[in-house]
Amino acid sequence: MTNIVVLIKQVPDTYSERKLSDGDFTLDREAADAVLDEINEKAVEQALQIKEAEGGEVTVLTAGPDRATEAIRKALSMGADKAVHLNDEALHGSDVVQTAWAIANVLGTIEGTELVICGNEATDGRMGSVPAIIAEYLGLPQVTHMRTLEVSGGTIKGERETDEGIFEIEASLPCVVSVGEKINEPRFPSFKGIMAAKKKPVEVLTLADTNVEAGQVGKDNAATTVTSSVPKPPRSAGEKFTDEGEGGNEVAKYLVAQKLI
Repeated sequence: MTNIVVLIKQVPDTYSERKLSDGDFTLDREAADAVLDEINEKAVEQALQIKEAEGGEVTVLTAGPDRATEAIRKALSMGADKAVHLNDEALHGSDVVQTAWAIANVLGTIEGTELVICGNEATDGRMGSVPAIIAEYLGLPQVTHMRTLEVSGGTIKGERETDEGIFEIEASLPCVVSVGEKINEPRFPSFKGIMAAKKKPVEVLTLADTNVEAGQVGKDNAATTVTSSVPKPPRSAGEKFTDEGEGGNEVAKYLVAQKLI
């Protein structure tokens, strides 16, 4: 195994309030705490396990603003060897196809890539289609929604889990793989790993360093546009029942009135 590239993304913490920006209705990433997406931690962990078994190195790749460096450092502290950061203001507001196009072009600049590992979907957009689109752009096999994954020689194999069942999947390298929630439990960065991450190389690229033109990405060139948004109403205080022996019946009547049962 020469090089495993893991796609990572910094997303708003699910415990923080998420809102759209005024004006362009894109996700306001500064309004919430930002973290490395949990599914990406699992992808990094799987890459590290493959490296430990088969050798090679692990590179993490992200597209995002300056703040995404925090997510990169988390992945490096887990054990990844180096990072590539596509950072260009022109990417702001890109849709899923544009994002996949930009990432695919960056992947083409990373030498020795035999395996690309992604999470099955990001928690901020939940499109779940970036791995498949990247594989199509690169002309590579795609293996998605994997709950187990191993590499043997020039082949990857494992179990794919969907609503239809569990399937044994096998593909030849190079290929693109997406992993699901059941794939593993990510390791915690050690103090030694955190300190080592500060010295690991991070290559920062702009669109000028790729084959992507500014007119191919960004909000103004996206295939979809959000024209308006309405914030969700504040949570009401609810309705209370005093239980004097008939509390259960009162709750049942309320649920029936709300057409919940």
